[in-house]
Amino acid sequence: MPIEKTTFQGAAGVPLAARLDLPDGPRLATALFAHCFTCGKDIAAARRIAARLAAMGIGVLRFDFTGLGHSGGEFANTTFTSNVDDLVAAAGFLEGRGMAPSLLIGHSLGGAAVLAAAARIPSARAVVTIGAPFEPGHILRRFAGALDRIETDGSAEVRLGGRVFRIGRGLIDDATGTQLEAAIRGLGKALLVLHSPRDEVVGIEDAARIFLAARHPRSFVTLDDADHLLSRAEDAEYAAAVIAAWASRYLELAPPAPPEGAPEGVVRVTEADPDGFAQDIQSGPRHHAVADEPVAQGGTDRGMSPYGFLAAGLGACTAMTLRMYARRKGWPLARVRVDVTHGKLHAQDAGAGGRADLFRRTLTIEGDLDADQRARLREIADRCPVHRTLEAGARIETEVLPVGEGGD
Repeated sequence: MPIEKTTFQGAAGVPLAARLDLPDGPRLATALFAHCFTCGKDIAAARRIAARLAAMGIGVLRFDFTGLGHSGGEFANTTFTSNVDDLVAAAGFLEGRGMAPSLLIGHSLGGAAVLAAAARIPSARAVVTIGAPFEPGHILRRFAGALDRIETDGSAEVRLGGRVFRIGRGLIDDATGTQLEAAIRGLGKALLVLHSPRDEVVGIEDAARIFLAARHPRSFVTLDDADHLLSRAEDAEYAAAVIAAWASRYLELAPPAPPEGAPEGVVRVTEADPDGFAQDIQSGPRHHAVADEPVAQGGTDRGMSPYGFLAAGLGACTAMTLRMYARRKGWPLARVRVDVTHGKLHAQDAGAGGRADLFRRTLTIEGDLDADQRARLREIADRCPVHRTLEAGARIETEVLPVGEGGD
């Protein structure tokens, strides 16, 4: 997936460094991501969530707030309000490129910032918070021991996450004086709250207060044993998958017209983990899956194997074919279950055709059916289109696109 490095002018007039993660194919929507306090656009959680959403057709802009990362300005002069202003500036930048954000995502204090900024970004239809505090003043706990020095001297150096930052009194005054309850209650957009009950930086009670203050549509999903920064890849990927599935209910993810001769459109498979075998599979804006290999084969077992998907296609097609036939005949077919296994035949058992793959299919057919009807359904199972494709074989044409190009 292409990642475009760019800059835009922040609220204070200084250049802010950004990354725009774009889908390989058509962009179905755009999200704006706000990182956690003193973090940056390249924090692991932001990168992983942006990559997963881009694989699902959602472009993501993530940027460094003023004074952080590669952005200009002095961090000591920033406040919670200036962060909100930077978010509004980022949304304006996207709108100027014809990519007005319909989804706002904020992590930790960035979650509080998107809640405050949402009313000023009219294109936004949905908001997501991840480990967000209910009150911006929550950040004062991170440097409580330096508050007296900041009050006396106007600013002080504070060590956070192994790095030294200069915190100004303006940040303290602004954070303590900002209340979000009214903004949350009047959000007027769909809200998804993601939080871990084991979060030791922002307690889950903050998530509960955000959720209770909001009006419907609102959703709350626990991140189980994830830490505050979603430092484990599987936690960030789970959060991204939940966000994409949830957002599809509230965003207009209009798929492109299918290519000529391919009525079901394009199934796009994109590497989710270049160091392993996990693959993102996207079929249109609403259907997403993950393929992987078992741990024994060097994978991480986050999804079915390629042969598992092939077996699933055979099983699904078989059940659908039996249902359509029974419905047309008016037979009392109550329920169908299809169990499919895949294995390899020894060369001497493969037969004249030299086939080395064996799919075993077991049908469970429930309903008040007589022996003749059951026998006929057994025959019909062999007529499912996927069955016929596997038996007859298929022609596969492969094209390698030049670097920098992507298909729809």
